Amino acid sequence: MQHEITKHKPLLNADGSLSEPGYAKGPLLAYDRSAIRASALRIKEWDYYLVANDRFALALTIADNGYMGLDSISLLQFERPFQHTKSPMRLLPLGRTGLPPSSEKGDVSVRGKGYALGFAHMGTTRRLTARMDDFYQGKFIEADITLYDHAGDSMVIATPFDGHPHAFYYNQKINCLPAEGTVRFDGRVLRFDPADSFAVLDWGRGVWTYRNTWYWGSASGLLEGEPFGFNIGYGFGDTSAASENMLFYRHRAHKLSQVTFHIPQKDGQDDFLSPWHFDSDDGRFIMDFQPILDRAAYTSALLIASDQHQVFGRFTGKAVLDDGTVLHVRDFLGFAEKVANRW
Repeated sequence: MQHEITKHKPLLNADGSLSEPGYAKGPLLAYDRSAIRASALRIKEWDYYLVANDRFALALTIADNGYMGLDSISLLQFERPFQHTKSPMRLLPLGRTGLPPSSEKGDVSVRGKGYALGFAHMGTTRRLTARMDDFYQGKFIEADITLYDHAGDSMVIATPFDGHPHAFYYNQKINCLPAEGTVRFDGRVLRFDPADSFAVLDWGRGVWTYRNTWYWGSASGLLEGEPFGFNIGYGFGDTSAASENMLFYRHRAHKLSQVTFHIPQKDGQDDFLSPWHFDSDDGRFIMDFQPILDRAAYTSALLIASDQHQVFGRFTGKAVLDDGTVLHVRDFLGFAEKVANRW
């Protein structure tokens, strides 16, 4: 049985511990950075947007990880597979990035040598802007995207870390945001049309332990003309109160139990570009996954390291709503990732 949070309250108790572990369908717990009882070096805050259709995708990140800020632009093309990411870092931002305490309002922008990113709330829309002069082989990239908020559900989870009373992860995923706008790169203009282009927001705030490996998957699009998407994942903190696994259909949430990622193996190693399989212990999420490309990145600097594999591809299988309705999914674009961090 998973615990659902249903009332507004502060995220943290006076001693800095998590007030109510569990999941919600909206941001009911109020995040207050000043209530955290941990070193500012350990606080991690980020906004990550992925905007995608069947042909291409753009990912934008603004992150403040205490000792290091990370500003990232990724461009992915699926018909002729191509991917490139560039992620300038900032030293010791310690919260000065100014990421807002809520996903529902507040703006954030960053600027560095040869680049700028901004995420702005415009009432019922969000505007994402990005530019980087030397993105790939001396070529610039520029993006201006509008996302249209919906009044539906999202996935929210408040997760403690066993044995670390001041550590927590507060996360919201908003799927199926219609997207409109352009990306200019290499003499081309890539256009997002809200008829077939959708975004997901990964809004994260917390105090993490040093060593973690997480698994995350997400997809947003239209299924027989209706908005459909899902969020699946595990591997961070103590998720005994609730998982982050959730279906979205017509912008309404349908809670899943535990989902397992079956990543193929070759010579004792993860074989990310071979077909994957996913299943849930409640039988409500069974998917095969055919990879297209692996957005892989590895960084290591003394005590800090990150090994990321965000694999984009197509899901085929079934998803079962709360009322037992079976949705049949075929070649549905999304991604699944495995990320191991020492941070």
